Amino acid sequence: MRRTSPLVLIVLALIGGGIGYLVDHLLTAGGRATFAPSGFLPLLLLLLAAATLGLAWPVRRSVRGKSRTRIDPFSAMRAATLARASSLLGAIVAGFGAGLLIFLLSRPVAPQVGSTVAMAALVASAVVLVVAALVAEQFCTLPKDPDDRQSDDPATDDGR
Repeated sequence: MRRTSPLVLIVLALIGGGIGYLVDHLLTAGGRATFAPSGFLPLLLLLLAAATLGLAWPVRRSVRGKSRTRIDPFSAMRAATLARASSLLGAIVAGFGAGLLIFLLSRPVAPQVGSTVAMAALVASAVVLVVAALVAEQFCTLPKDPDDRQSDDPATDDGR
């Protein structure tokens, strides 16, 4: 399993930002109030970040040889998959929140402080989720096996 590419995270954040801006624009054009995420959402994102790190920690201990118990490979794969999914979700939510915040701040009328703080908290917690997920993904990587041959290894050259 390859690591999550920073380019994928950036593209997802930009797409999420565009969607967030568009949602608020369409709501405002329709005469409705702008979208305000729940104040509980940043807390949920932080809990997901903690859970992701918590599931990846035993894998890290096992890989480094600091644990006497052997980790189940399926548990390690689940932790790595959760880390990858969390980083993708965090990038999308960070972009979506940033799009909402940009729309809110670009209006001629000054926004309420509460809604601005809620959007900023959403973006900050989503960024924390991305960072925690990338760290957890790092925890789940295996060290290079000395038996693996490098592509520039002459022993792997087939003579072509």
